[in-house]
Amino acid sequence: MSMGGLNDSMVNEFVLLALSCSWEKRLFLILLCSLLYLGVILGNLFIFFLVIFDSHLHSPMYFLLANLSLIDVGLSCTTVPKIITDLLNEDKIISFQSCMTQICFIHTIGGVEMVLLIAMAFDRCTAICKPLHYLKIMNPKICVSFVITGWIIGVIHAMSQFLFVIKLPFCGPNEVDSFYCDFPKIIKLACTDGAKLEFIVTANSGFMSMGTFFLLILSYSFILVTVWKRSSGDLSKAFVTLSAHITVVFLFFTPCMFLYVWPSPPPSLDKNLFIVDFAITPVLNPAIYTLRNKDIKVSIKRLLKKIFYSRFC
Repeated sequence: MSMGGLNDSMVNEFVLLALSCSWEKRLFLILLCSLLYLGVILGNLFIFFLVIFDSHLHSPMYFLLANLSLIDVGLSCTTVPKIITDLLNEDKIISFQSCMTQICFIHTIGGVEMVLLIAMAFDRCTAICKPLHYLKIMNPKICVSFVITGWIIGVIHAMSQFLFVIKLPFCGPNEVDSFYCDFPKIIKLACTDGAKLEFIVTANSGFMSMGTFFLLILSYSFILVTVWKRSSGDLSKAFVTLSAHITVVFLFFTPCMFLYVWPSPPPSLDKNLFIVDFAITPVLNPAIYTLRNKDIKVSIKRLLKKIFYSRFC
């Protein structure tokens, strides 16, 4: 059966086994995913529009934060709505084309988020280590360049794997023991020895995740050492400033490293990490930056005052 030009294999759809469960569990997952997805959309879009409309937040750090919020919305949108729909239906299937599209979006957006996290680390490093040159270094052109570079790297990262996978023959089985499609899971279903390709794909994403994670840890460690030297051993202010960034880094990269560095994680761990990566982390990011960030708190208070005065005065 033809795959509309994408692939000449016989398989034209995949069955997502992780969604086949008892009605009680399905109901629980529907409520959980719906609440988390609502939180992701409302929380991240609130941060995004707050940065746009509050002139006090028109700085490099909040420009990058607004882009991160938008990316988090995109990351959740690639998987969570499809999962909720499938949980409500009896058939837990995804077409070959939709599966490939989902994979490409996941890896593209994941690549963009990694670059944005590096950019935010560079921003904090510049602000703390070179405060007098901060605005000159982190000028609007550089900030936009970070975002564009993120999208270029994300697309290259996704396409470099997609071009290998799309050529594989798929003649059955077509069952994926997961909530969503991903390169390592799909390669295992190919009617050929995909061990080498599976290694290449896993190494690609694993190396990218590990490399970015250690680069970020080194960056924040350098910042903390710099502050420690300048403040005679007092790191409290630096920890308050950087705690939100470091927390987000660990939340984002821990599932990625388990999924791509560990060749075959247990199915139960794989499913739990999915929820963390695509729903919990994106919904926590706005909360972390709001609770740990003085400027955001002040901006929210300013917004509430405007709403109060416009309604009652």
